[in-house]
Amino acid sequence: TPSDVTAAAAAIRGSVIVTECDQSRTLSEICGCNLWLKFENLQFTSTFKERGALNRLLALSPDERQRGVIAMSAGNHAQGVAYHANRLGIPATIVMPVGTPMVKIENTRRHGAEIIISGTLEECGEFAIAHGKVKNLTMIHPYDDPLIIAGQGTIALEMLASAPQLDTLVVPIGGGGLISGIAVA
Repeated sequence: TPSDVTAAAAAIRGSVIVTECDQSRTLSEICGCNLWLKFENLQFTSTFKERGALNRLLALSPDERQRGVIAMSAGNHAQGVAYHANRLGIPATIVMPVGTPMVKIENTRRHGAEIIISGTLEECGEFAIAHGKVKNLTMIHPYDDPLIIAGQGTIALEMLASAPQLDTLVVPIGGGGLISGIAVA
């Protein structure tokens, strides 16, 4: 709900950057409209995925925090979970597919996560769920989680605060967490 997105914004405030939302004169001229860009690449891990990951991690019980979390990702969600789990003292295991760029693996490992390389992204998801159950870890899904969705939706709140005249938001779609959160906001 919109109140979930507002609550997420309050929860993550001070731990993620309120990134710039600026008008692009060049793209505005090319497209014949006033076009604004949100610079989520300025987050510590260079991705919006930190927002949802942090919001979900903050909702863990003390027992869940102590046991740790597991996630599957080819890179951006992995880094967001690993970075904020490390900051919060939560053990993190990240399952990444074969073929993940080494820089994403190393960046994730640098944040203190245990890395498991296993199969395709779909197979990683299956493995993460099974391994998480065996190890009693909490799954931090990259998009199919209301708290992840609410965290991603905080982007829209910031955009509308910066440029209240916006009438259309163009949002990339992968798993659907970003578009879902923005649509709710």
